[in-house]
Amino acid sequence: MSAATKKIAWWIFAISAIFIGIYPAIYFRADRVIGLLQSKPEALLLDPIWNIAFYMHILCGGVALLIGWVQFDKGLRDRRRKLHKRIGMAYVTAVFFSSLAGIYLGLFATGGMATLLGFVSLGVIWFCTTMMGWLTAKRHDYGAHEDWMIFSYAAAFAAVTLRIWLPILIALHGGEFLPAYQIVAWLCWVPNILVAFWLVNRRRKLDPARIKTV
Repeated sequence: MSAATKKIAWWIFAISAIFIGIYPAIYFRADRVIGLLQSKPEALLLDPIWNIAFYMHILCGGVALLIGWVQFDKGLRDRRRKLHKRIGMAYVTAVFFSSLAGIYLGLFATGGMATLLGFVSLGVIWFCTTMMGWLTAKRHDYGAHEDWMIFSYAAAFAAVTLRIWLPILIALHGGEFLPAYQIVAWLCWVPNILVAFWLVNRRRKLDPARIKTV
């Protein structure tokens, strides 16, 4: 891949993260029953605990998307380590609340067990990979830290890939939302994790002698 192609890919990645990170703002309109909320029963939309979890998930998830991508800028990591650490702690905090809220919301996912398992699995993976990223940073194992955070942001980026895949799947299913949503509950994050797995393995091959650094 040429330098120009990498730069274009980087900016597509960054702009997508920023755009979807800001996207939750639409749910603060007067008529908030829009987007995916249109598939929810009225009783659930009036449930205060569900609403707290919903807004916690979208707000904290939006913050994680908005700030997480800058952490992969090597120049920032090398030149502004304190800033990198502060952004990282903000990201981990945002993911902590968003992932736990997402796991709860997943229990009420439209589409039955297929979507429930898909979204709950995503929430668990997002939470666990992020906490492992935080713990390895605390231990100064920065090679493992970077690996875990690649997996973490791959899970976070499911918010972007879901919005890419869902309209495509709806079109492929003749306008039917439910079967498309059951598929996207897995398709939005499984390929992301596979790409992360490839990136981590590639990093290990390029730098097999990575060790703990202080």
